[in-house]
Amino acid sequence: MPEFYNPSGETQKHGVKLPHWQQGEVIQFITFRLADSMPRTKLRQWQEELVVWKTQHPEPWTNETEQEYHRKFTWRLENWLDEGHGACIFTDPDKRDILQRTLMHDQGTKANHHAWVIIPNHIHLLFTPLVPLEKLMQSWKGISARRIGLGSIWQPNYRDTLIRDASHFANAVRYIRRNPAKLKEGTFTLWQSKRAKAI
Repeated sequence: MPEFYNPSGETQKHGVKLPHWQQGEVIQFITFRLADSMPRTKLRQWQEELVVWKTQHPEPWTNETEQEYHRKFTWRLENWLDEGHGACIFTDPDKRDILQRTLMHDQGTKANHHAWVIIPNHIHLLFTPLVPLEKLMQSWKGISARRIGLGSIWQPNYRDTLIRDASHFANAVRYIRRNPAKLKEGTFTLWQSKRAKAI
């Protein structure tokens, strides 16, 4: 089974508003966040700008257009997340532990984790899905929310990226590792596989 994305290979898509892609057991980089982690005014402005930009840049995109998209939209969202908006419930080590145990319960059966970091209001994951991605995300979010006991804590969606090659994999590992650099010790949990630690 190939572990990196093949542009000419068959890709499964699910989700209407924001399509999610899965190509067998190709490695995924996923970000999902708490429902209160993004200021609504900023998010509304971002969505309006995205609609206009996508109208002006129909797919398929060139590499340059894709880079522009990530610069204008993906990394802007990431920067807002890192500002620490919302209740930031994962500063609590007990709540991080619940999410960690939920993720690692499926290690080797439904997913092979390579690296992840739980930070106060969101999580980044690098893993190989062994089951349909949609079911995996529903399971992780649903089980962790029930165990934490604060109601519907997660945003309805998530951001996914299929990993293209070994260089892309290494960059994702480094991003996860560096993401909590500005946070206080004890407010995040970083986990890395042996393969990730070698990078």
